[in-house]
Amino acid sequence: MNYLEMNREQLLALHDKYTQQYQSFKLQGLTLDMSRGKPGPEQLDMSEAMLTAITSNADCYTGKTDCRNYGIVDGLLEAREMFAEILGVEPAEVICGGNSSLNMMYDTVMRAWVFGVAKGEKPWSQQGQIKFLCPVPGYDRHFGICEQFGIEMINVDMLEDGPDMDAVEELIKDPQVKGIWCVPKHSNPTGVTYSDEVVRRFAALKPAASDFRIFWDNAYCVHELYFDRCPQLLNLMEECRKLGSEDMVYQYTSTSKISFPGGGVSAFASSERNIHHAKKLMSVQSIGPDKLNQLRHIRFFKNAAGVKEYMKKHAEFLRPKFEVVINNMERYFGDSGIATWNKPTGGYFINFNTLEGCASKVAQLAKEAGLILTTAGATFPYGKDPKDCNLRIAPSYPSTSELDMAIRLLCVCVKLVSTEKLLAEYKD
Repeated sequence: MNYLEMNREQLLALHDKYTQQYQSFKLQGLTLDMSRGKPGPEQLDMSEAMLTAITSNADCYTGKTDCRNYGIVDGLLEAREMFAEILGVEPAEVICGGNSSLNMMYDTVMRAWVFGVAKGEKPWSQQGQIKFLCPVPGYDRHFGICEQFGIEMINVDMLEDGPDMDAVEELIKDPQVKGIWCVPKHSNPTGVTYSDEVVRRFAALKPAASDFRIFWDNAYCVHELYFDRCPQLLNLMEECRKLGSEDMVYQYTSTSKISFPGGGVSAFASSERNIHHAKKLMSVQSIGPDKLNQLRHIRFFKNAAGVKEYMKKHAEFLRPKFEVVINNMERYFGDSGIATWNKPTGGYFINFNTLEGCASKVAQLAKEAGLILTTAGATFPYGKDPKDCNLRIAPSYPSTSELDMAIRLLCVCVKLVSTEKLLAEYKD
């Protein structure tokens, strides 16, 4: 029965029932964590052979390059070729770095802040109050970068096919708007893959600011749960090339959720003009990345096809975990009217919405009973969800049995808080 159609007596009875169930969970002393999208131990074990991909000095060469030594600020050619194929760009348009694409994004903002996005462009720090567009719900660490730099963030609604492009096209008429954060495939946390129309509209943007940039965080470009029906993302750089707007794109990805999160390889891709500008500045910052680690990845995966085949094995571990969560949500909520959620085909998250005004209380009750979730509101700039209804569920790290327990506890918390809200609003 739909909770929104219940009378007061029915709501009171359910509230008493869920209060008892919640107290029972609290007595169990649970320790469950679904706060971040960390690969599970079994996924990490799959990459064990990478640790022995280099066993002697003779293994440390690729061609005439001794990977033990200094040099090659933009990373090994073979690594750039592999990422170029994954991202659909040219090797000359790629810089390979350490394990963190987030670090690369931060550094890109820092370079723009201090030096400008290109020769002749004024540094962002000298242009007054600059702004970024933030599709919401979105990735909290993107928002953290803006907040640290004092960049004003403007919410843009995420629709079923990507950001609200009517709003984006209107907002970029402001010359103080310098960028937009995007997770274009299996978006964090909504699971949306941008439609062809949305990608083409991005390529055709005519921002008032000549130094406006699209931060295209393609973190989940090969992270499918169902390879037989995975969505296809139109290549933004190809669309931009048709229009001469390729300087507008900064693209990122990494192997952090493919090999080892703490020991992966990241990639930054953009136009050759932007790459030249970045390399010139980076050459003062670093004499080169960890080429031995890049070489390990090349030896292990060999090429982009090897990465994609490897990710099919990852899906065998991840898919059952996502299905446990989705099946339990359908079982416990059904047509209750108090919760909605997506059914992702890839990526690392499930986007969950409570009734308005309930998410923070749900997360707090869950924490008190031993279940850690991503902080309510984290998927919005400044941690402020205007409706206080969004929670990001990360199923990748716990075991399936732990997930089953975690979702049952979450469901009890949602039902308890929902009945409290409906009783407080009830009118005869």
